[in-house]
Amino acid sequence: MSSNLEYYRVFYYVAQLGSITLAAEKLCISQPAVSQAVRQLEQSLDSQLFLRTSKGVRLTREGEFFYGYIKAGLDNIWHGENMLKRLKDLDTGEVRIGASDMTLQFYLLPYLEKFHELYPGIKVTVSNGPTPETLRFLYEGKIDFGVVSTPFEAKSEVLRTDVKEIRNVFVAGDKFRYLEGKELNYDILKELPCIFLEKNTSTRTFMDDYLAGYGVMVEPEFELSTSDMIVQFAMRNLGIGCVMSGFAQVELEKGNLVELRFRDEMPKRHFSIITDTKTPVSPAGKRLLQLMTSNIS
Repeated sequence: MSSNLEYYRVFYYVAQLGSITLAAEKLCISQPAVSQAVRQLEQSLDSQLFLRTSKGVRLTREGEFFYGYIKAGLDNIWHGENMLKRLKDLDTGEVRIGASDMTLQFYLLPYLEKFHELYPGIKVTVSNGPTPETLRFLYEGKIDFGVVSTPFEAKSEVLRTDVKEIRNVFVAGDKFRYLEGKELNYDILKELPCIFLEKNTSTRTFMDDYLAGYGVMVEPEFELSTSDMIVQFAMRNLGIGCVMSGFAQVELEKGNLVELRFRDEMPKRHFSIITDTKTPVSPAGKRLLQLMTSNIS
C-alpha cells in the first residue's frame, strides 16, 4: 500500500460528499487537514483525483476509476468490523463441537436445544466420532471443544471438566433370562457370546481394562460401531451386550432386555468436556460452555 489508509478514508468522503468542508465535518477534522490528505494522496499516486469548482469538488476520470475500488475496499472493512461486533455480541458466529453418539444423545442435546433458543443466529457444527477422533480434532484446532467419555489419555494441554456420571451395564434378551437375578462372576462372559463396541472407543477400552483386572479376556462374537445396534443385537438373543445404561433403559423398562448383575459392579465413568489451552475458543463457544458448566459445583 503506497499511501496511508486514512488518506483513502478522506478521499472516500470527499468524493461521496463532493465537498472538502462537508468531509471535514463528517470526519471531525479541519478543512486544511482534509486538503492536505487529498494532496498527499494525489502526489503518492501521481494522479489528479479531483477538480476544484466553485461549488466544491468533483472527481476526475482517474478519480472516478479509483473511487470504485476504494469504496469496495472500505465497504468490506466496515462490513468486517460490523460482523466482528455481531460475532462478539452473539448475533452470528459458529460453534464447532466434537462428540460421540453417546455424549450427544445423553448429555449434549438438551444444551444445544437451549443454546439455539437463546442464540438462533449461531451456527452449530457437531463432528460426530469416538473419543480418539474427538481428541484429534481438538489437537488440530478443528473444534472449539469436545464432549467425551472417560477414560481417555490426552496431551498435557488438554483441560478436562467432568459433567455427568455414567455407568456400564451388561444386558441380554429372553434367551439368557435364566441369568437374571443371579450374582455372577465375570468369568462367565468367556462362556457366553458377547456383543461389544469397536476397540477404538473409550467404552470398550474401559471395559477391556476392567475385565483384564479379573484375568478375563473376552473375544466378542460381534463388534459394532454404535451402542444402539448393541441393544438391537441383544434383543435378538445374539449375545450379551455391554452399553452405557441410558441406551438400554427403555428396553429394560419394557422387559425386552434383562440386566445381568455381577458380584463386583463396574466403577462409574463420566462424560467430560475437553478444551485445549493451545486452541482459542470462539466467543459463541465460550457462551455455550458457560451454559453447560453453570450448574457444576
